[in-house]
Amino acid sequence: MFSDPTLIQAARRIYRTYCHINSKIIKQPLGVAINKDSLRGHLIFRERPILLPGECFIRLNELEAEGY
Repeated sequence: MFSDPTLIQAARRIYRTYCHINSKIIKQPLGVAINKDSLRGHLIFRERPILLPGECFIRLNELEAEGY
């Protein structure tokens, strides 16, 4: 499980924006790939994501977990 609260909050913000814009979600993402320095990210829908240098993958269950 990923533990950096700043990255999780940024990834959660990206995911919530997606959910807000797409209120009728057709396909559920598996998580968010997020850059550790810029905190920019994108949703991942593939089972095996390909990450760029400096990115990490945060699974959807970590974004939905309480405590952050």
